[in-house]
Amino acid sequence: MPLPGLRSILLSNAVKYTPPGGRIWLNVCREQNKAVIRVRDSGLGIRAEMLHRIFDLFVQVESGWDRTHGGMGVGLTLVRTLVRMHKGKVWAGSDGPGKGSEFIVELPLTEERPAAPPAEPAAAPPAAGAKVLIVEDNADSRTMLQSLLALDGHQVLTAEDGWQGLEIIEREHPDVALVDIGLPGLDGYEVARRVRARFGPDHVRLVALTGYGRAEDYAAVQQAGFDWHLVKPIDLEELKSVLTAPRPAGP
Repeated sequence: MPLPGLRSILLSNAVKYTPPGGRIWLNVCREQNKAVIRVRDSGLGIRAEMLHRIFDLFVQVESGWDRTHGGMGVGLTLVRTLVRMHKGKVWAGSDGPGKGSEFIVELPLTEERPAAPPAEPAAAPPAAGAKVLIVEDNADSRTMLQSLLALDGHQVLTAEDGWQGLEIIEREHPDVALVDIGLPGLDGYEVARRVRARFGPDHVRLVALTGYGRAEDYAAVQQAGFDWHLVKPIDLEELKSVLTAPRPAGP
């Protein structure tokens, strides 16, 4: 159960949006068959119309505190993703700007205990995670992907543009490269073409990250040398499948 991590993210968010002299309350308890985390603060609050969107990545809350503090970042989006992975619920409440906020997480509990490992033979160690490179110019998207992949045990490298991505591929030889198409300067298509021209088709699995899923978009990424095409916002289960799937057969 990821209680410590969720609690830490929610507390960090409360600290970020509570001015000096404010107050923050934390309560963690068991209610029937659920673990419940409540983090409440006396901070800057949230407008009612934004409560249902506050967990969305890149949401822009049009108020003074959002611009002053640089937006919500990826913390709350990561909270929602982790909670959903564990079949829980999360929601936010606020009486409005200047009246503080409350975030509540509910996670199901189980009475089942894990089976004791056999004494002989010793259990084999878990397989090592893949070495994954994320080439993404948007800092929030890059950080969120990095956090989620690291939680799954992968070694994660990051690059902010296509040139840096190429350099890391040549130096670090990652197993998988997640490459945003809309990169400044050297776009994702050109990154893929150069990787394939330099190293051939089997050096690294290339996954295109795009905002479009039309037939022509799939054709373009395939022609550039990508193995897969994921449409943003990326589905976590689909990404996991791509990381473990056999390489697609060529045309």
